[in-house]
Amino acid sequence: IQYIYRKYGRDRAALAATVITYRPKSALRDVGRALGLSRLQVGRLAKSVQWWDGREVNESLVLEVGLDPESPVIKKLFYLVRELLGFPRHLSQHVGGFIISNGSLTELVPVENATMKDRTVIQWEKNDLEDLGLLKVDVLGLGMLTTIRRAFDLIRQFDGREYTLATVPAEDRVVYDMICKGDTMGVFQIESRAQMAMLPRLKPRCYYDLVIEVAIIRPGPIQGDMVHPYLRRRNGEEFVEYPNEEVKQVLQRTLGVPVFQEQVMQLAVVAAGFTPGEADSLRRAMAAWNRRGGIKSFEEKLIRGMKARGYSEEFAQQIFQQILGFGEYGFPESHSASFALLVYVSCWLKCHTPAAFTCALLNSQPVGFYSVSQLIQDTRRHGVEVRSVDINQSKWDSSLECTKSGEAVLRLGLRLVKNLSEDTGKIIVAKRTKPYRSIQDFVEKTVIGMRELAALGTAGALKSLAGHRHKVRWAVAGVEEPAPLFSSLDPYEAV
Repeated sequence: IQYIYRKYGRDRAALAATVITYRPKSALRDVGRALGLSRLQVGRLAKSVQWWDGREVNESLVLEVGLDPESPVIKKLFYLVRELLGFPRHLSQHVGGFIISNGSLTELVPVENATMKDRTVIQWEKNDLEDLGLLKVDVLGLGMLTTIRRAFDLIRQFDGREYTLATVPAEDRVVYDMICKGDTMGVFQIESRAQMAMLPRLKPRCYYDLVIEVAIIRPGPIQGDMVHPYLRRRNGEEFVEYPNEEVKQVLQRTLGVPVFQEQVMQLAVVAAGFTPGEADSLRRAMAAWNRRGGIKSFEEKLIRGMKARGYSEEFAQQIFQQILGFGEYGFPESHSASFALLVYVSCWLKCHTPAAFTCALLNSQPVGFYSVSQLIQDTRRHGVEVRSVDINQSKWDSSLECTKSGEAVLRLGLRLVKNLSEDTGKIIVAKRTKPYRSIQDFVEKTVIGMRELAALGTAGALKSLAGHRHKVRWAVAGVEEPAPLFSSLDPYEAV
């Protein structure tokens, strides 16, 4: 984000705004405070509302938090909350939606300084800006890109092999064997339980299979009942039939099932007679961030258009129900293809260089679904030796070490010690010109506080100095903390 501000200037680049609207929790909090309810009462009411309750506010919650539902104040509270739902609450900044202009932005749109330092925000939201025809670029981050870059760096430092996204060996059979088993913990996109369950059934054997895998396990295709028909057709259990050649050209690559947003737009054009502009309006309505009900407004035109072109009522309704599923989340094919490349590369790294891949994952946390402990257990199951955190061996980041036979070993880094700050961790590494001889020697050289010393002991990082962690506790208890003023001096020099 700051790179874009530097490159184009804050006079020509700014983040779009986003309008935050009232939802049940925020409405309960604001109205409750306005009506004089205590902070405790408002907090208990708001906490009792769960995200899966949707936009409804259940009045039975009042009894659960100890309030009287017949109270005039409570009745007024719920009336006003229902009135407020969906109403704009405040203006915020889009997470990464940039508007970039040729000239000064202030000539086109209202601009203001953001709360965050060195950021500029346009006071209009993205839909208004797109309607004006302004260029919007989404600038978002992927933790897996960081992980892959670090894995390539580790491999180069360990044995000199150079890899990039473009040079990782493509279509590796062994990698696809691993994917088909659902052995994908830690990789990009296909590591969730739903994906792991799908992989042995879909059995990806090429890059485009991964493109479909990424897109099909989404709320849109699942709710549109597209997953099971696709699997049956892929396995030869169901015959694929197309009503005409035009529809076949749109759906053939996904066996007659619309999986991608682009296919839905093409279907609207070839089967229902939509113009390209109307198809684009349908795409906007399918966006995950749109309010529900946006696609419903297209129902009559879609079904009427398909019937007018000779399609059956059953086919028209089936297509519309599938399109309706995309209202929750439909994936563009181009997006899925980009993600599939990262899926393959991360799987290749996990398959062929598991120590480097896990090491990079640990240094890029938080990434993905799984905890550090689960990732370490998984890499041990794959035959990688994992060495514990050690103040005489570990760096701040996890690193690779080499066995006598030349195999890569994963050494856990100090960053994994809970309650140890990065500043302290880097001091420990910097002061380690010689191995620490004892806990007392370690404390005197690093001037570490007792809290962080205890954290290292609990993590087993002091084992090489004092043995088992229970012994470490006794050793830590007997440590004398050096006076901060003279901590870096020789005791005789201090005198």
